[in-house]
Amino acid sequence: MTVRQLRVRRRRLAHSLPDVEGLIAGSVVDQGRRCGKEGCRCASGELHGPYTYVVLPRAGGRTRTVYVPAATADAVRAGAAISAVVRDALEEISAINIELLARGELR
Repeated sequence: MTVRQLRVRRRRLAHSLPDVEGLIAGSVVDQGRRCGKEGCRCASGELHGPYTYVVLPRAGGRTRTVYVPAATADAVRAGAAISAVVRDALEEISAINIELLARGELR
């Protein structure tokens, strides 16, 4: 791409970023759980749930898992989707800026 095309692409990416007010920087997962009671159906493999959780990054590569009530699951999924869109756009903007820097055209 030319320098002009790179700058236009960067500008379009920046302007296309969604509203980040509802952003949740995490991954949404659905999991079944065991309750631990003897004789419960989950003891024989039929898990309770599925329940929704959001897995949040922490320092040192660790994660934190937070239960998501069913009433808010759609909002949390939407927030995580926004996070993915923003992350992808920022990675591409950064790559464009690195290319412009390498060409001596970063402004």
